[in-house]
Amino acid sequence: MTSYIEPLAQESTPSIIADKLRKAIGHGEFKPGAQIVEADLARKLGVSRGPLREGMQRLTQEGLLVSIRNRGLFVIDMTPQDIRDMYLAREAIERAAAFKILRDGDFETVGLALLAIVDQMAAADGDPAAVGELDIAFHELLVRLADSPRLSRMHRTSMIETRMCIHALEETYLATDARAVEHERLANAIRTGDVARTDELLSAHMDDAIERLVSR
Repeated sequence: MTSYIEPLAQESTPSIIADKLRKAIGHGEFKPGAQIVEADLARKLGVSRGPLREGMQRLTQEGLLVSIRNRGLFVIDMTPQDIRDMYLAREAIERAAAFKILRDGDFETVGLALLAIVDQMAAADGDPAAVGELDIAFHELLVRLADSPRLSRMHRTSMIETRMCIHALEETYLATDARAVEHERLANAIRTGDVARTDELLSAHMDDAIERLVSR
């Protein structure tokens, strides 16, 4: 597994540290509920504690880390309420992005780009982790192609929590192509410019993920 916690190859800054921590959390290097030990992390990153603390503070503000009095700093361990709230936010962002594409953008080109990811998902059948990464790539591309810097900025934070959830969902899919089918329908709805169908499928997709996660 790729390690995101390693010495920095350039002058360390809080933003670089924060980005490395986001990736480490999103890819499971730091598990939900894991304690972040400042001294160990500073040593692994090869940085002083000042910029490290500022980088960790950014993640605390984003809700990815939580400070527990007299215990320390921990990666969030998402409750069912947290999961529902995160997917509520994601649904709002992605429905807005899809609507902007369908109203103002080249929705056929966007749909075809999304279908290219669906083809990769189908080819990765049998590898739930790979399908999970492609699932994330699909939704990141959807929002990016809406060409809205603010939607993209909000989406980036939610996708760290999403990545944590999606990897937890892997065992709930009896067949990995279940996700390919869902995403193919959504991509085709966008490709054909079907606003109502796109909105319906996005909502159903989010609801399905919530049900699978909360029932685990």
